[in-house]
Order: sequence, then structure tokens, then C-alpha cells
Amino acid sequence: MKRDAAFDARAADAASLTPSLRGKLFGNVYAGRRVLVTGHTGFKGSWLALWLHAMGAEVCGLALPPEPGPNHGRLLQVPLAQAMIDLRDATAVCVALRHFAPEIVFHLAAQPLVRRSYREPSATFDTNVMGLVNLLEAVRATPSVRVVVNATSDKCYSNPDAAHGPSKAGGFVESDALGGHDPYSASKACAEIVSASYRASFLAIDDGRGHPVALATARAGNVVGGGDWSEDRLIPDLVRAAVSGHSTPIRYPHATRPWQHVLEPLAGYLLLGQHLLTDPQASAEAWNFGPDAACQWPVAEVVAAFTEHWPAVRSELDASTALHEAAQLQLDCGKARARLGWKPLWDAATTFRRTAQWYRHQHEQGGLRSREDLLHYVADARIAGLAWAH
Repeated sequence: MKRDAAFDARAADAASLTPSLRGKLFGNVYAGRRVLVTGHTGFKGSWLALWLHAMGAEVCGLALPPEPGPNHGRLLQVPLAQAMIDLRDATAVCVALRHFAPEIVFHLAAQPLVRRSYREPSATFDTNVMGLVNLLEAVRATPSVRVVVNATSDKCYSNPDAAHGPSKAGGFVESDALGGHDPYSASKACAEIVSASYRASFLAIDDGRGHPVALATARAGNVVGGGDWSEDRLIPDLVRAAVSGHSTPIRYPHATRPWQHVLEPLAGYLLLGQHLLTDPQASAEAWNFGPDAACQWPVAEVVAAFTEHWPAVRSELDASTALHEAAQLQLDCGKARARLGWKPLWDAATTFRRTAQWYRHQHEQGGLRSREDLLHYVADARIAGLAWAH
């Protein structure tokens, strides 16, 4: 659990964001606070660790070591304290939390892949459900924790007519029924139920720590952006095609998805964390964070947009798969807009342009545009008058 020396080597580089971001975002609630990010070695977790550190938080990470190959967190080298442990090891999780003593926990660690969940259903449920139980038990044993934001998924909703889209016009709202066809989706529905149970049974009351723990869940859809090299995901598959010179198979060209840049839901998570600190009783519940309807693009249009900014991308139709995937997923984010003041910022064209440019720059020049993208996102949020950015 010592600070990784390799991360210290890039501390000055990561800190270069601080003058622009510290003291100006999310009511300055993160500066100087100890914040734990589970899954900090993953795609979303590494972006969140970068943003938190730039705002002056003392960031801690808990995750499995990254898999072989390129990894965004390894490339970023955000300075943080970290414990490389498995969420399924309840004792190790508890020891890590007591050692870190965070005030705020962002839980992003998970088995996040639908197709892998078909191959590894037991491991998916074990990690995504019992791993969460282990974390929440550790939270109960750690008096410093005041806030927990559990990132689940838009796939936690029951979608009986999945082949034709959401069960009602306008998308799913937070009060809709939970469910899941595939093991991954079902595990995220279970994670929502576990979170609600722990909130009601243990965390919403003062059980001797001197304060309750505000626990909320955050449901976001497909996210894209630089630094994702996961298997069986559209953008990483396109990137691998461009790098290798081969063609990538496109499984569902007409499937519509709610595409959003990774910074969009992370802004929602950070805003939710702020509200949980300042008004916990009003915010400790489930929240949707999804893009506008205009960002509901078919897969074929995404491929075309990505190829426009990186002509080396090659793709071809693949009709061989028999695994279930919903034709359309859409969230109603009216509650987050009205009560948190959150709304999406970048349209789909901007999202795919910045994402393609990130990967192309990394491949051709070996550099990272993550810090640049974060600064541009915050600047655009200020121009748009979003309250969290001022």
C-alpha cells in the first residue's frame, strides 16, 4: 500500500493541471480530501483519478493490477497511494480502507464486459455483487468514510422488449424495474439492490461512527474516450484495426447506443459526490447520467465518424455472433438535470473527433491528450455556464 515510485516520477506533470482546476470546480469540495477510487487501473477509474488529483484531492486506488498491454493508468502515472488487491478478498479490502481512511469512495471496480460475462458468469457475479458487499462491509468498519458513489450501469434496467428498444418513450427513469438478460446486466441490477439494502439497513443511520454514510448509485451508458483498450468494445476494436492494418468485425451495425465521452458521466459522479457531502439526505439514491437523444447513434455511424478522423481504420460486417445485445438503450436524465444541475456537454461529433485524435496521437507520436481533453472539457463547461465548473 505504499506510494508507487513510478507514479511519483510523473507527479509534476499531473500537477500541471492543478492551477487551472483546483478551487474552481464542484464547490472545491475535493481539494485536500482523501478520496478512494476502486478500479483506478481501469479506463474510467484512471480518468477519474486524473481529475481528482488535478483538483487537489489526495487520491488512493484499489484495484487488480492492469492486464498486459497498453493501459491508460500506467501511461498517465497519476501520483497516488494504491493497493493492488481483489475485491473478492474481504479481509484485504477492509485492511486497505482502514489504512487509506478515505472520506469519499468512488466505486468503479467491476468486471465490465458483457461478452466476458457469458464466458465467466460466476466470476462476474462474484466480483460485481460480492465484491461490492465486501467493499460496503469495509466502509462500515472505516469511520472516516462519509460518501460512497457506486457506479453501476444503464444495463441494470429490466428491458423485456430489448430487441425493439426501451420499454417506454423517453428512456428509463430511476424508478423503473431492475433486471438483466446477460450475467453482466443482471449483476449490475443486483449491485443496485445491494446498495439500496445497505443504505436502508446500515449506512443511512449513525451506527456509532458519529455520522451516517451517504450512498448513491450512478447509472451511465456507453462511454468512449482515449485510453480504453478493453476486449469486445467498438472503439478499442477500431483502434486495434488501425494499428495492425487489419479489418475489425462489426457485429451490430444498426444497434443504437447512447454514446458519451468518459468525462460526461465522471462530471456527474463528481457532482453527485459534492451533493452527498453537502446535502446527503437529498441525494443518497439512484441517478442516471446519459447523453442527449441526438447522441443516440447507430454503430455504423460511429464507425464512419471515427474513420473520418483516422483513415487507417478498417472494418467489415460480422453476422456470426449469436449472443444477445439490446438494440437500443436510453436513459431519462431529467432528475439529474433538475436536482443536481448536471447535463451533458459534448455532442457525438465532438466526442468521436476527440477520441479518434487521442488514439491517433498516442499511436503516431507516443503522447497523451488526456490532460488536454480534460482542460478543454472544463473550459467548454465554463463557456456553457455549467454551475459545477465555476
